[in-house]
Amino acid sequence: MIPLRKAFAAALTLCFLICSCADSERSEPEELPNIIWLVAEDQSPQFFPMYGDSTISLPNLESLAEDGVVFTNAYSPVPVCAPARSAIITGMYPTTLGTHNMRTYAPWREMNEPSIGVPNYSPQVPDGVKMFTQYLRKKGYYCTNNAKEDYNFKKLISAWDESGNNAHWRNRTDDSPFFSVFNFNVCHESGIWRNGEKELYVSADAVPVPPYFPDTPVIRHDLAVNYSNLKRMDEQLGEILQQLKSEGLYEKSIIFFYADHGGPFPRHKRALYETGLKVPMVIKFANNAGNRTRDDRFISFIDLAPTVLSLAGIEPPKVMQGKAQFGPYESSEKVAYTFHSSDRFDEMRDRLRAVRSRRFKYIRNYNTDISNALPVSYREQMPMMQELMALNTAGNLDSVQSLWFRLPKPEEELYDLENDPYEFKNLATVEEYQDTLLHLRKVLNNWISETNDMGRYQEQELISRWLPGGKQPRLSEVTLLEQGDSVTLSCSKPDATILWRPKNDTIWKIYDQALPLNKPFYAKAERIGYEDSEILEYQ
Repeated sequence: MIPLRKAFAAALTLCFLICSCADSERSEPEELPNIIWLVAEDQSPQFFPMYGDSTISLPNLESLAEDGVVFTNAYSPVPVCAPARSAIITGMYPTTLGTHNMRTYAPWREMNEPSIGVPNYSPQVPDGVKMFTQYLRKKGYYCTNNAKEDYNFKKLISAWDESGNNAHWRNRTDDSPFFSVFNFNVCHESGIWRNGEKELYVSADAVPVPPYFPDTPVIRHDLAVNYSNLKRMDEQLGEILQQLKSEGLYEKSIIFFYADHGGPFPRHKRALYETGLKVPMVIKFANNAGNRTRDDRFISFIDLAPTVLSLAGIEPPKVMQGKAQFGPYESSEKVAYTFHSSDRFDEMRDRLRAVRSRRFKYIRNYNTDISNALPVSYREQMPMMQELMALNTAGNLDSVQSLWFRLPKPEEELYDLENDPYEFKNLATVEEYQDTLLHLRKVLNNWISETNDMGRYQEQELISRWLPGGKQPRLSEVTLLEQGDSVTLSCSKPDATILWRPKNDTIWKIYDQALPLNKPFYAKAERIGYEDSEILEYQ
């Protein structure tokens, strides 16, 4: 931890303590910060100006970075979106939740992956796991999501005041604090082929070509498309920032910018190399605290939920595996490692696990007979992927570019990230690195055991466990007890969330205290991994 980081963290914590004490003395409502997430899809730090790439200007994001803190070691636990989002929304590893496969729940189609017989299912997550926004709503936050859900389980009504293309903090009816998420799909992997014929904002001749790709017109064009998509994303992001500024909300708001995993290209997305796991992240704190600085701490997506709760003055639940990085509940525990997983991607299965220390990364391949270049049909729509496959078949990739296609894969990989940032030279069999190899192997084994890694089980076995009789189990109906002048509600599943709404209202509220007697309402229970209970009607 650099001295600047210590000073910044201390100042931020002191600010919260002072505000808390002042509010207590005045007996006035606690002033809570508005929190906004701006989420780019499928992007690696190497494409952004704040990480040293001058290929294209992103003025809105660069301005946000000037007002905030740039994080240089932010990581997704999984290099693909739905499992990563399950970690973000719960503060838990996907391998612990059972959301490690891409994907488990696709509500837009009847059968999830018919080619391999995988139905839609929501894993029955460990006791006490909830979508963290529920705690914000109970605190009084107005929570909105615009608009991607895709959590690898059926979403809960308790999570959002509104979720959809029109969800916005502007839709709240009072001045309550808000937590608002905006997702930018324009820079998604699919944008490489869908926007391939659109105007380029940077010349294909001007883009840098990383050494793991051959320098061909097709490769250059797809790289230029990605930079152009980032320009489009920056314009959309700028609209949100301008709305905050025009409403006088920008200065006191806490704004996160990050990507949901690494870049949209082969060897990025779906890969346990830095290009697939490392993400750009900027946080602009209230009143621009710590602006124009860089922070090298490890931040994993499992840390996002507890960090936001802490910033909102809420103690993170103990079930969360992530640690609050800021706020009054900031963890004193230094993160020494990040952990990562790879399992099924659409119709293709390939189990890998990885641990990263400050200097080294250790990767374990469980299926050495499968190439890293999985023939995922979705990705094969990309011209670059088609180009790479053709060049590999023809033997026209050099020794570095062909590593991604190698067969068999090594059982273990070890990379010195300080001296080999692209992870080309596997040190797993080099004698002088055996102590490091044995140490990281043990660290990974302990993590797999301690976090109850569900990847140890066949997916069909898990599905049979979670879908008895082929169906998602249903929660039992909420029970009601009249006592004095109030009504209390309960559910046989202790960690289920009970929702209620007046008969003349359409919005479900989170039940957290007794309701008035003789005032009609509806109530039901919900939990990840279960169908909602039948609706209880109280006359």
